[in-house]
Amino acid sequence: MDTPLTVPDLADATELSCDVLVIGGGTAGTMAALTAAERGANVLLLEKAHVRHSGALAMGMDGVNNAVVPGRAEPDDYVAEITRANDGLVDQSTVRQTATRGFGMVQRLESYGVKFEKDEHGEYAVRQVHRSGSYVLPMPEGKDVKKVLYRQLRRREMRERIRIENRVMPVRVLTHPDDGRAIGAAGFHTRTGEFVVVRAGAVILATGPCGRLGLPASGYLYGTYENPTNAGDGYAMAYHAGAALTGIECFQINPLIKDYNGPACAYVANPFGGYQVNRHGERFVESDYWSGQMMAEFAAELASDRAPVYLKLSHLPEETIGAVESILHTTERPTRGTFHEGRGHDYRTHDIEMHISEIGLCGGHSASGVRVDSHARTTVPRLYAAGDLASVPHNYMIGAFVFGDLAGEDASQYTAYEGELDGEQLAAAHELVYRPLRRPEGPPQPQVEYKLRRFVNDYVAPPKTGAKLSLAVEAFTRMSGEIAGMGARTAHELMRCAEVSFIRDCAEMAARASLARTESRWGLYHERLDHPERDDAGWLHHLDLRKSPSGAMEFTARPVEPYLVPVPEFAPPGGPERHLGEVELVPVATAGPRDTAPAARPHTDASADTNTDTDPQIAVGAPPVEAPHPRLLRLLSLVEDSPDLDALGPYLDDTDPAVRAAAVTALGETAPVGTGPVLAARLRDDSPLVRAAASAALRELVEVLPAEPELGDGLREALALPDPAVRSAALEVLRALRLGDAALYGGALTDTTVEVRVQAVRALVSVDAVTELAVAAADPAREVRVAVARGLAAVRNPAPEPLGPLLDDPDPLVRGAALAALAGTGCPPAYAASTGAALGDAAWQVRSGAATALRAAPADLAVPALAKALADANADVRKAAVLSLLAHRADPTARTALAGASDDPDADVRAYAARAAR
Repeated sequence: MDTPLTVPDLADATELSCDVLVIGGGTAGTMAALTAAERGANVLLLEKAHVRHSGALAMGMDGVNNAVVPGRAEPDDYVAEITRANDGLVDQSTVRQTATRGFGMVQRLESYGVKFEKDEHGEYAVRQVHRSGSYVLPMPEGKDVKKVLYRQLRRREMRERIRIENRVMPVRVLTHPDDGRAIGAAGFHTRTGEFVVVRAGAVILATGPCGRLGLPASGYLYGTYENPTNAGDGYAMAYHAGAALTGIECFQINPLIKDYNGPACAYVANPFGGYQVNRHGERFVESDYWSGQMMAEFAAELASDRAPVYLKLSHLPEETIGAVESILHTTERPTRGTFHEGRGHDYRTHDIEMHISEIGLCGGHSASGVRVDSHARTTVPRLYAAGDLASVPHNYMIGAFVFGDLAGEDASQYTAYEGELDGEQLAAAHELVYRPLRRPEGPPQPQVEYKLRRFVNDYVAPPKTGAKLSLAVEAFTRMSGEIAGMGARTAHELMRCAEVSFIRDCAEMAARASLARTESRWGLYHERLDHPERDDAGWLHHLDLRKSPSGAMEFTARPVEPYLVPVPEFAPPGGPERHLGEVELVPVATAGPRDTAPAARPHTDASADTNTDTDPQIAVGAPPVEAPHPRLLRLLSLVEDSPDLDALGPYLDDTDPAVRAAAVTALGETAPVGTGPVLAARLRDDSPLVRAAASAALRELVEVLPAEPELGDGLREALALPDPAVRSAALEVLRALRLGDAALYGGALTDTTVEVRVQAVRALVSVDAVTELAVAAADPAREVRVAVARGLAAVRNPAPEPLGPLLDDPDPLVRGAALAALAGTGCPPAYAASTGAALGDAAWQVRSGAATALRAAPADLAVPALAKALADANADVRKAAVLSLLAHRADPTARTALAGASDDPDADVRAYAARAAR
């Protein structure tokens, strides 16, 4: 039997010191550490796992949801949209930071090597997902963002300033007993169990959301929508340090794939033509933004006889589905393809059943978090919060980077604390960590956590009522004793037990805050059945909570700051803060009124409660893992020191292809000087494993590789290699680095592989080679001809004439693409007549393309045809017609037609038609 750990003496704690302490090595934490170090601070980065693989970002990211790219979106429009999405309850000064600094952050990330999708001319390929605003910027290699950031942390100049301590989990922020400022943290090592104390000049919390709050429908503790390691650590630490939290009643609830802990990825699928439908194939979403209101519509549809609900992809052509698969199965959740394969499902024949996630707390996707100002400062001096932990509504990944940067910049002004640490705070943190070791046979963490989160589902998840929320508070208070009685034997189990205490704190905060806000707001996020109406007169206020001096949870109604960007729908009343105190529970002990009080019962000591009424969990054993090659282990160890090419050389020339491939991957992680030509040379490797690794690394590093002649020579040589994946990668990198010309790209149009020829078309667009593109219009592959049609509209000086042959193409997808391209090239009268005739084509894709083309046609020719198209049987055709009519809204006939579309059965058609009145 294993010998359990012993409780270490508090006096034997390991002490560390730094200017800036960053807790959490994910998105915001990494950026905070880099910025603080760049400004001269000595930084300590603590991560309870390993920075290289930690945080939600390490799970993969398919794109940026809130990129305000100049020329495509305006900061004020973004601020207004987020204000509407959050029902008016925002501090616009914080949202504006993301709006104005987000594009600079995109460029900074790009300089690190993060790859954002661009068009053939190198412009950001921003897409529109919601009905207002174009903010979505795809990331083709999003799965590697964390690797790129880790590479920055390990740069030699950063290693001199940033000390990384992996496997150290803080449990409490230490504060000065006199003025309450943050002066450090206390925690423990999750492998050795040693107690760790840190002195710091400032503390930055970047621990992510509380994603492990509600219990997933699957019943798996760690099968959550969010990264399951995000257990609300920072929420609890901020609360116990005295910081104000806000919006905790505004939950995060997301659409996800049924029985799979991953998003349905509408942000990816919708720009490709996917959409959400009920079982009849009808679009039903009325809301313009993915918000609590949209989730309310989603929940209502699921509860109706029109359920189930699906993400519809089966109507898309093969090449589009292939493109969607290439993103969805490699970025946001790499296991997604395996999941569908196990069900025997294919996007070509099966739409994706969707459901609703468990509840969680997350500023980045809703609004709940630690209250911060526009510099990421909390209400505790020298304590900062950034990322999903901070209450900056709908801040997403770019916002996490922006506020990590802001926190690092502001915190860098402070130097390490050298005074005495409060003994009571240290003792309390020590007790929180090690109490499970004193009862190794106590209830195990999985059982206690399962019970706790089942109560969250039963009593806290919406729709909410005062009675259920009051039962929740009673349950969470009662479970404090059960949590104190949990047993553990290893340092890993100590970590999990501490996480349960954080989840319990967050659960109580969520229940009490939901009780305090006596209205409904944010759609499904805070739906009170006993207070069903939104009450702007009484509740257009932030609801702040904090720990009172007595240890109770108390509330304040804080007025919304005057808007920087007016939003007509909301008029914050202003005025002073209202201190609400502790929330009053609804009596729930009896059913109905009680006439006489019951007889008193003898007092029992709750601290002696040994209740083990827990729920079972099924442990699934992992298969044995084969030991890795010794040279691979040496290589992995070497990568931690950012080796140069000379150090990696022996591994790049190793006889084992697995070692060579790992060395190529290491090049992608460290990117020493001279990496580009070496990777190009590895495209000629005998092993397909090595060639694939070299192709992936070149694509990943394309933003940071210098466009040197030697690299260009290697890529051009690769165009003659037999591996089509290598040829495709070589063309893509040549185009991105501007190392090719029309003659080179035109030669690739004769390649035997379709994907290579598609890459050649994109490359020709980048050099505006219209003549060569016109040649490709006769390509035998439909995918290539579709790419040519789109490309002819993307050159710098587009004209409709080269589209002529494609407008008569025998394939309806090609004709549809060519017609849609006329919206970009212009649709003069000679083309408008034939385009109008195409509205009668048998293929809906052609009719949709024709309706899109008429956006650029003269109004007198376009509007009558588009008005007739509003009666088309296909909703996508009607939607295209409405969007084109909006471009002609100055025409009275167009406005009349749009008014008639306001009662269309399709939600998208109705919503866009309604814009004519704005």
